[in-house]
Amino acid sequence: MLAGLIFGIATCALWGLTFVAPRAVEPFTPADLAVARYGLFGLAAVLALAHPRLRRALAAIVPAQKALGFFLGAAGYLGYFLAVAFAVKAGGAVIPPLITGLMPVILPLIAERRQRTLGFARLALPLGLIGLGILGVQLSALLDLGAVRPPAPFLGLAFSVLALAIWIVYGLANAMVLSGTAPPDTLAWTCLQGIGAAFGALLLLPWTSFPGPVEASSAELWRFLLWSLMMGLGGSFAATAFWAAAARRLPLSLAAQLIVAETIFGMIYGLIHEMRMPGPSEAVGAACQIAGVCLGVARFARAAARPPVTTPTRQE
Repeated sequence: MLAGLIFGIATCALWGLTFVAPRAVEPFTPADLAVARYGLFGLAAVLALAHPRLRRALAAIVPAQKALGFFLGAAGYLGYFLAVAFAVKAGGAVIPPLITGLMPVILPLIAERRQRTLGFARLALPLGLIGLGILGVQLSALLDLGAVRPPAPFLGLAFSVLALAIWIVYGLANAMVLSGTAPPDTLAWTCLQGIGAAFGALLLLPWTSFPGPVEASSAELWRFLLWSLMMGLGGSFAATAFWAAAARRLPLSLAAQLIVAETIFGMIYGLIHEMRMPGPSEAVGAACQIAGVCLGVARFARAAARPPVTTPTRQE
């Protein structure tokens, strides 16, 4: 379990960069960053598959799993990006993080219903703290929502729910494959998703600044290239591999709770970028989320350490 927790937290530390990267690469657009990020993800996957061991591991994956891995990369990454982008455009910057942030609460409940690992009663308090923390972090933005009315709040809500659904389907399908009886090699599975993500990113090219001229200085161009490398190799390739390793070692009802750390890391990176301290609601909300995850981990650890109950046999 410890190795799974380390892999999960490392994943979220890398995923958290997504919250600050679009602001760090301006005047380049989020679509520019997405194409560069997923393109580099796919390139890294192709280069990794040049290794004979990975080629053999890829060949050992059954065709149905290969198709699913490619689809998760293409539809999961691209679909989630587009859903969030349209949600922010229609609903503003408050509704999408609040709805998609519910994923660490909803996905563990779905996973628990499928796997029956800890029990809903013992998940109630950890997930309640996480949900309370999510609301706390977004409290100040929610209070300002009435002053800045989004252009199409109901459409923004619909796209936010779609993004949440895509993430949940991705998490369930990914865990189903990696926790099965014959799970694929972690790196080979990551490479499949990387190639799928790169193909999906090609659909975004018409909405990018490429190949036309971009009004950016050389410093801004170098910053964009560095962030693209960091997000492609770290936030995508390494993060996907780490998440696959975590999914093989942890029940999904616990692994999904760890995604709270993505929000925490994202908030920390954002505060560093804005050079400010967290507000009271942000600090209390983050503390509630951390407390909820720690309580959930403790309860899963106690359940795993408890010896199985055996039924005594009657002596003849």
